[in-house]
Parts: sequence; structure tokens; C-alpha cells
Amino acid sequence: MKKIGVLLLLGLSALKVNAQEPVKMDTLNEVVISSSRIDIPFKENSRTIKIVTAEDIKKLGVTNVADALQKVAGIDVRRQGIEGMQSDLYIRGGSFDQTLLLIDGIKVEDVQTGHHTMNLSLPISVIKRIEIIKGPASRIFGQNAFTGAVNIVTKDTPENSVVMKVQGGSFHQFKAEATASVTMESSSHIVHIGKNFSNGYRENTDFDNNAFFVKSQFNKKALPINFIAVYNDRKFGANGFYGIPTATQQYEETQASLVGFSTTIKNGKFTWKPRLYWRRNEDEYIYIRSNPSIYRNVHITNKIAAELNGSYTSSLGITGFGVEFSKYYIGSNRLGDNQREIGSLFLEQRFQFFNQVVDVTPGIAASYFSDFDNKFFPGMDIGVKVNDKIRVYGNIGYTYRVPTYTDLYYIGPQAIGNENLQAEEAVSEEVGIKYHSNRFDFSLVGFNRDSKNLIDYVRVNPSDTVFVPLNVQDVSTKGFESQLDYKFTMLSLPQNIHIGYTFLDDEIKKSPVVESRYSINSMKHQVVGTYSMQLFKNLTNTFAYRYVERTSGISYNIYDVSATYTINNFALSVYANNIFNAEYSETSMIPMPKGNILFGLQYQFQ
Repeated sequence: MKKIGVLLLLGLSALKVNAQEPVKMDTLNEVVISSSRIDIPFKENSRTIKIVTAEDIKKLGVTNVADALQKVAGIDVRRQGIEGMQSDLYIRGGSFDQTLLLIDGIKVEDVQTGHHTMNLSLPISVIKRIEIIKGPASRIFGQNAFTGAVNIVTKDTPENSVVMKVQGGSFHQFKAEATASVTMESSSHIVHIGKNFSNGYRENTDFDNNAFFVKSQFNKKALPINFIAVYNDRKFGANGFYGIPTATQQYEETQASLVGFSTTIKNGKFTWKPRLYWRRNEDEYIYIRSNPSIYRNVHITNKIAAELNGSYTSSLGITGFGVEFSKYYIGSNRLGDNQREIGSLFLEQRFQFFNQVVDVTPGIAASYFSDFDNKFFPGMDIGVKVNDKIRVYGNIGYTYRVPTYTDLYYIGPQAIGNENLQAEEAVSEEVGIKYHSNRFDFSLVGFNRDSKNLIDYVRVNPSDTVFVPLNVQDVSTKGFESQLDYKFTMLSLPQNIHIGYTFLDDEIKKSPVVESRYSINSMKHQVVGTYSMQLFKNLTNTFAYRYVERTSGISYNIYDVSATYTINNFALSVYANNIFNAEYSETSMIPMPKGNILFGLQYQFQ
């Protein structure tokens, strides 16, 4: 922890330079959270929400969403390789099956397993911002938002341009991508294509990835129709993945795609937002890469969904409402052919009292499941505007998650599914305070989650040879997190310091099991810190730090450095990860790479 103090002292010493100069760097004041039915500016929201902007990501120097999210307090991204290869997303100690990922408000969960949640994470170059909603979110999104949700918001079409970028570095990694934007009288379009490959940082961790993205808006002058299409193709060596460190020759290929249409219709006091989309994922897993006949899984999942969300403004405030229907399909040589339907209704009302000083937003979601009991998800947000800069808030909600098809039906040499599983459920609460100004952003929040029937893969008897998923755990998770952002100028150039801390305490009710495959191993202590500085007009560099101590007692410190030099239409960049060669793993005892570096060159045609 001494290294944390060194970074803080460096940051504080920099604050003394031009600290009294007025700065106007408030980029969040007018951001409207786009993942909810009721449009609320960021600073008026009575929930714990973190916004990561495209500019933040650019300064960090990271090349993928997984690495960007790791810099956020309360987020635990457990990677099994570089470039976000097979990353699992956790929020506040929940599991990878309990976090919902959205793209422009479209829910892209996978019915097979939460291991595929990040398969559709977008290229950095098309992201406008990332909205991270922590705490109970089921009344807004339905099941799967057990511990929170992450919404990736894509860019609007800028001026006509073509941006080309190449990167290369450690482990023979090479990345090439092109992003083209065009705006016409009645339509606008963004097209991205990218390829990324590497020999891997250890045996059987090579990969070859392709990414395609299209976003268009048609009929701009009348009723704009929004279209989005995403396709990610990944081939990678999976040495030790999925909790099997001894399985060094595993191999996997995934193809994830999304196609969606949406529009916004405003009619008087009503706003309507219809949406139709199709999400597909194909996963081929081979236990021995050189001999697929020994053991091979092939799973294909499809989700087809239609939504109609809206809001109505009246003297009582704003009413948000929505209805959605989703149809899920899976075809698998291990899980069989199955279908699931989920229908949900959403209703919430935002009241404001005492000249908009107090806001109260009760809401409820009701969901029909074709293969599980129907459920209601009530919840409430309360906020008090102390003054223009300070807001005190709290919320409470009921959350729920039905088992995945892997939980229910998987048949393999090390695990067998359980068709009798019940759904997981929890009641979550949080209380917090926010301070927001042009120069400072500060938040402090305490939270609690009482979970029941959590699913764990266990061996009940010493003689058991395989793991079986059972509803065996009741867990009480308590904790708090704090974040500070400070913006200032030095030599008339913008600087930014970000510090975040999270503490988690899991109280696990004892269960009659001999061995757990996925024992809870949350981040008991987490510190994240970045200092983005600009000492010259065309040069920006960032120092990033992460400290993690897990409930198992394992801890590690990671330092990253990035720099970008811009001249005319060219940008030269360098990103160095784990510069002090720390030995660490984030999941399943898979060692992460020691110091590695990536150089980049970008050119923008205009």
C-alpha cells in the first residue's frame, strides 16, 4: 500500500499548480442516461452510476472494453488472456451470470452462459460512452441485472471522415482497423472493420479476432429509423480456461452477432421508443485442440425480442412504462434443443416535491417465464437535492436470475447440470451522497445485498467425481465505495486525477458441501487510480494503478502507462501494461502476462 501513497503525493503536488485558475471541463452536466425509460440528466439521477466517456478511454490507452472497465471502482473484470479474451464481468461481488450487458439499450445476455456476455463488447473507436449502473436494477431491466448493468452507448455520426489505425507489440500482437463515417441529407452511417491477432503470451493462448460494426440512421427528416449491426468472430487457444488449469490444450471459437432496429416517436406529452432486435451466439469448444474427436461442444443460441418503451409527462411528474417479449432458442450437442419465452411489463413514476428538491421514483417490473415461476421486481429510488452541487440518495430493489442452460442441462466429464435448480434472488439496498461541480466529482455509497438460493457447482460427498450445480448458498454482501475526480489546469493545459476505492464483505451461510468449483472470491479491497496529464499541447499521457485484494487473501498491484502524441492528422501512441512485471491471476489461477507494450499509429482522412 506504500505505492498508493506515492501516487497520491504526486497527484497532490500537481494540484498546487494553477489550482486557482477557472476551468470549464464539466462534460457530464448534460449527459442524459440513455439506458432507462425516464430520461434523467446524470447529475439528477438517484442511483449509483459511473460514466466512462470516449475521451476517458482514449486517455487510458486501452484497446478493449474489458480493460477500460477494470479502471472503475466496484467492477471486477476477470480476464483469461490479453485483449479481453474470455472476460467475465462482475459488479459488487456478484457473478458473471448476474451482470447485464446492453448496447444502445439492447440487452445482449446469452441464455447458454454468462461466459459469453462480453463476446459482443464493441471496438473502442465506435464507443461514445459507457454507462455503469450499480445496485438493484431488475425493476428497470428485468432479470439478469442482479447486481447491476453496463450499457455501451455508440457514437453518433460525426463529420465525414475515415480513420485508420494499426498497432503492434508484445507477443507478436498486430491490430488493424478502419472506421468510416458519412453524413448525407437523409441518412448517416458509421462502418468499422477490425482484425487483431497474436501468437499468445504463453503456450496455447494465441488468438485471431475479427470485428465488424455498422450503425445507420435513415429517414432523418421525417421519422428517423436507427439500425445497428455487430459481428465479432474470435478464435483462441484456451489454456486452463473454465476452472481447469490442467487442461492446457483447450481451444474455442465464438461468433457473436446483433441486428437491431429502433426509433423514437414524440407525440405531445408522450415519447415512444419501439425496438426490434436479434442476438445470436455460436460457440465451439474443443478439449484437445489437435484432436476434436475426443471431446467437442457446439452451442448455438438465438434471442429475438421486441420492446415498446415510453414515457408520459404530466402534473404528477414523469411516468415510464414498457413492455417486451423475448424468445430464446438453443441448439447444442451437450445441452439439447430448448426454448424459453420471457414477457415483461415495466412501470415507474418519478415524483418531485418541494420545488424539485425531493424526488421519489417507485417502480415495478412483472415477468412471465415459460419455464420458471412468474416474478415481480419492485423497487424505489429516493433523492434529495441539498443544493446545486450535493445530492443524497438511496434505493432498494428486489432482483432475480433464472439459471442458464449450462446450469440446467450441461453434461461433461467434470460437471453435470441440474434440471431442478431454482432461480437466484436477492434484496439490495444502497445509500449514498454525490458532489458534482465543474472541478470536483465525489461520491460515497454504502450497499447491502441479501442473496438466497445462489447457484454453486459443488461436490457434496467425498466420493463424487463430478461437480453438480445446487442452490446451496445464502450470502449477505455488504460494502462501500468512493470515487473522486479532480480536474485542473497546469501550464494552461487540462489535467485529471481519478481515485476510487471499494470494500466488500461477504458473509456466507455454511452449506453441506465438500468442495466448491466457483467459490466466492470477491475483491475485498480494490483501489483504482489514474492521472491523465498534458504537459505539452500535442502530448497526453496517463498513469494508471490497480490494487486488488481478494477474500482468499491473494493481492496484487498493477501499473500501466500510456502516451499519445498528435501532429496534424497523425496520432502516435504507446500503451505499456503491468510495467513492474507483477505475477498475478484474475481467475482460475491462470497467470496474466507480465510487462507488455503496444505501439500504435493512427491517421484521419477528412
